[in-house]
Order: sequence, then structure tokens, then C-alpha cells
Amino acid sequence: MADVLPAAATDAASARDVRLADPRVGTLADAPFWERWRDRWNAFVATEGFQRWAAKFPLTRPVALRRSRALFDLMAGFVYTQTLYACVELDLFELLAKGPLTAEQIGAKTGLPPVATERLIRAACSLQLFARRRGGRIALGPLGAPMVGNAGLVALIRHHAMAYGDLADPVTLLRSGSDFRTELSRYWPYADAPRPQAIDDARVASYSEMMAATLPPLASDVLDHYDLSRHQCLLDVGGGEGVFLSTAGRRHDKLRLMLFDLPAVTVRAESRLRRDGLGNRASVVGGNFHADALPVGADVISLVRVLLDHDDESVQRLLRKVHAALPRGGTLLVAEAMSGARSAEPVGDAYFNFYLMAMGKGRARRPDELRAMIHDAGFRKTRQIATRYPIQTGLIVAET
Repeated sequence: MADVLPAAATDAASARDVRLADPRVGTLADAPFWERWRDRWNAFVATEGFQRWAAKFPLTRPVALRRSRALFDLMAGFVYTQTLYACVELDLFELLAKGPLTAEQIGAKTGLPPVATERLIRAACSLQLFARRRGGRIALGPLGAPMVGNAGLVALIRHHAMAYGDLADPVTLLRSGSDFRTELSRYWPYADAPRPQAIDDARVASYSEMMAATLPPLASDVLDHYDLSRHQCLLDVGGGEGVFLSTAGRRHDKLRLMLFDLPAVTVRAESRLRRDGLGNRASVVGGNFHADALPVGADVISLVRVLLDHDDESVQRLLRKVHAALPRGGTLLVAEAMSGARSAEPVGDAYFNFYLMAMGKGRARRPDELRAMIHDAGFRKTRQIATRYPIQTGLIVAET
């Protein structure tokens, strides 16, 4: 073992040295000592001999097993998501919310044969969606219980059947970029429509309903951490069906409300705002923020889940329009999932970046990137506000 490992590590490290010698990436000497040490260590860990030893040695065995499980989870993740999807499609979380059932009862209610029922139950139990009880009964597990009544999450899970199809060939998608036609790009018609303002209700209905269903947790998170009571009028740009605006209006009964979105979407927003009893203090304006100026009169403007699905040039133009629409001392709120969120890095850097690639536009940005863009648009100062759920809610506040 002592003879095998250093030789294998040396070979891998030598290959690394050759790559670093390429003038386009610098030389090995250019790298800090800790990076050179890490590269050699990774080369050492990559050898088959070390991995066999680490799996046997008592002190390293737990680490080796944990990393092996993590790597397997990356490979098997699609199967896990399909298990969740099957449970949603069969309405099993709502079914078990009424009380534990036997496998035979679950099979009878879902129409699955016994072998398939047991297969799904075992998978769901292993993922903590279900839990086994005495007497062979099946109950909700710790990850299944929050699914009950969670219309937004259920809608998102069903929606992802489309995303999984688009990502079936990720390499082709990476190479083709926005030239590759996907179901997601057709689902979000404004992503590549030449005249977004001409999109009719039939094309906006599906995505507007999905956005409305998934927005309440984010809206509550934002409004719990930023107090709108000092403002007189809120303009929600790209406000969809008015979920964020309505939530803000119910919390602040003196706040005037404005919404700007595509004409077909604003019809839906007007209906919601009237239904929520806010029609008398809300005004809705239809337009295309890529081409039209924003309405004036608000002292705070919100961009809620708007920037991440647009390219940098479009984002910069929109931020300048927001700055022009605000008075001196006005405030901008940017709320969306952001790249690099602490303890949730894969959400922005893996999930959203690949999802938006399939959609055909945009990317998740780090808070410092967004703040730099906001400053470039003319805002005097920005700050990031910590939220309850950074996995879904990054929040930046800027002032003119």
C-alpha cells in the first residue's frame, strides 16, 4: 500500500502540473500553496488504493461512507424526485393526512397492484415521505407532512415534469443554449416572445396560476423582514396576478397599490385585487417593461422573482427604468432566490441555473452581483437583508 499510493498520486498530480503549465491558465507556481496542496491531496484521494484503505480504516471509514452516500444521492436524485412526483400524482399526502392506512387500503384507493404499492411505499419511507407504524400501517413521514395543503409546492412538483424532459440531454442543452427549443421556453412565453405585450390570456394563464400558487411563502418572508409602513405607495413591477401586492395591501391598510405587467396578466391581477377587497386603492397598468416606461408615483418599487429570468442587459435596463420612476429617497426591493445563499448553494448555482438555461433566459445571481448592477443603475446605497428562508428568498434593498 505504501508503494502504490504515492506513485498513483504522483501521476495524477503530474497531469495537474501539465495543465497548470498552460499559459492560458497560469503555472503551478502561480497558485497559492494551499491550492497546490489541495490539488495534490485530491489526486491522492482519487486513487483506488486510497479509497480502499479509507473504507477500511476505522477513523476514515465514516467519512468515506458519508461521501459515498452523498455521491450516490447525486446519481439517484432523479429517482427520488420521481418517487415524490408519484406520491403527488396519486394524492397520497392528502390521503394519509386523514390517518394511517395499510398497504392494501392504499392500493385500493390508488388502483396500484400490490407489488407496485409496496414498491412505492418502500421508496417513500426511505425518503422520509412516509413512515411505517405498528400493524403494517403507513403514515405521513417528517418530509411528507409539510406537503399536506401545500398547493404551491404541489404545483411546482407537477410543473417539474416538464423541466425533467427538457434536461434529459443536458450536454446538448449546454452546447445549444437559447437556440434549443424546450417545453419550458414555450411554457414561459415571455422568455422569447418578440412582442410580449401581445401575448393573450390563454398563454399566460398556466404560468400565472403557477406563480400565484408558489408566491405566498416568499411574499410573507419579504414582508416579515422589510416594513412597508413608512411608504405611501408600492409599485410591483412584473407583479403577475397580484399576490405580493395583495399580501402587502392586507398588511398595510393605508398603502396605495400599483401593479405593472403584461396586459393579459393585469386582467387577472385586477380580478384578484377586487376579490381581496383592494380594488378601490389599487391601480393596474398593462405594458412591457422591456419597451415601455414604468408608471410614476410610487415611493417603493418591488421586483419579486423578476430579475433572475432575464439576461444581464435586460436587467440593467429595467433597473435604470426603476430608478427613473422613483423619487429622490425612493426605495427598490429585489426579492428572489440568489446564487451562493448560505447553506443553500445548490439551489441557486445548480437548480436555478439549469432550470433557467432550459427556460432560455436568465441566471441566478449572487447578491454582490445584483448590488453592483443596482449601483450602476444610479442607486446611492444598497443592503442585503437576511430572511427566514434564504433558500427561496434573497432580499436586497436599495435607495435612490
